[in-house]
Amino acid sequence: LWYGLLGFTITMCGLLSLPGNLIVVWVFMNTKSLRSPANTLVVNLAFNDFIMMLVMFPPMVMSCYWGTWALGPTFCEAYGFVGNLCGCVSIYTMVWITLDRYNVIVKGVSAQPLSQKGAILRILGTWVFSLVWTSLPFFGWNRYVPEGNMTACGTDYLTDDQFSKSYLYVYTAWVFFGPFLLIVFSYYHIVSAVFAHEKQMREQAKKMGIKSLRSEEAKQTSNECRLAKVALTTVSLWFMAWCPYLIINWVGMFAPMKVTPLFSIWGSLFAKANAVYNPIVYAISHPKYRAALQKKLPCLACNTDNGDNDTQSSATTTATTEKAEETA
Repeated sequence: LWYGLLGFTITMCGLLSLPGNLIVVWVFMNTKSLRSPANTLVVNLAFNDFIMMLVMFPPMVMSCYWGTWALGPTFCEAYGFVGNLCGCVSIYTMVWITLDRYNVIVKGVSAQPLSQKGAILRILGTWVFSLVWTSLPFFGWNRYVPEGNMTACGTDYLTDDQFSKSYLYVYTAWVFFGPFLLIVFSYYHIVSAVFAHEKQMREQAKKMGIKSLRSEEAKQTSNECRLAKVALTTVSLWFMAWCPYLIINWVGMFAPMKVTPLFSIWGSLFAKANAVYNPIVYAISHPKYRAALQKKLPCLACNTDNGDNDTQSSATTTATTEKAEETA
C-alpha cells in the first residue's frame, strides 16, 4: 500500500512539475517584456526544478513498483548527487532573487541595477559552488546511499562516524541556515521599506488634502512589491518543503532509532515536491507572466480578481508593442 501511495504521489508531482516548469522557461524566454536580468534568475530556478524532477521522478516510480532500489549502486549515487545539486542551486538562486528585490526596493534609485551579465555570472557561480559541495561525497566526505524504504537515494545521515557527519554540519550551515538568515534579513528590510513608503505617501496625501497620492514612481514601487511577494512566497515554500528533510537528517545523526523508513522517505518526497510549487506561484501571482501566459496559452492562464486590470493592461501593452515592432 505504501509503495503504491509513494509511486502515485511522485507520479502526480512529475506530471505537474515537468510541463509546468517547461512552460515557465518557454514563456519567459519567448516574451520580450519578460527578458530582464532579474527574470533570468527565475528561468534558472524553473530550469533547475525541471532537471530535478526529470531525474527524480522515473527512478522512484520504478523503485516503488519493484519495492526496492532497482537501478544499482552507481545510479543510486548519481540520483542522490542530482537531488543534492538541484536543492543547492534552488536555494542560492532564490537568494539572488531576494537580493535583487532588496536592491530595488530598499536602495531604490541609488541602487545599481542588475545587468544581464551580472545575472549570468551569479547563475554560473551558483552552479559551480553547488557542484563543488555536492561532489565531495564522491571523494569520501560522506556518501550517497539508498534511504527510507529503498525507493530513493540521498546523503548518508545514519552512519555513526564524526567525519561523515561533519559534512552534514558544514553543508547545513552553508546551504540552509546561511541562506535562510540572509533571506530573513533582506525581507525584514524590504517590509520595513514598504511600510515606511506607504506611511510617507499617506502623510503627503493628507497634507495636500487629497484621497490618494500615486505618482509613476509609486506605481513602479507597487509593482516591485508585488514581485517581492512572489519571491517571498517561493522562498517560503522552499523552506517548508526542505525543513522536514533537514530534521530527518539531524534526527538520523543523533537518534537514528527514531527514523523509520516511511518517516524518512516521505520527508524526501516532500522536498522533491517543491519543484511543483514554483510554476503555480508564478501562474497566479506574477502579473507580467500571467499576462504573457494569457496571450500564449490562454487555456492555462490564471486570472484573479486582484490585479485583473493590471494583467489586461500588461497584455494590451505587450501586444501593442510587438505589433508596432512588427510594423516597423
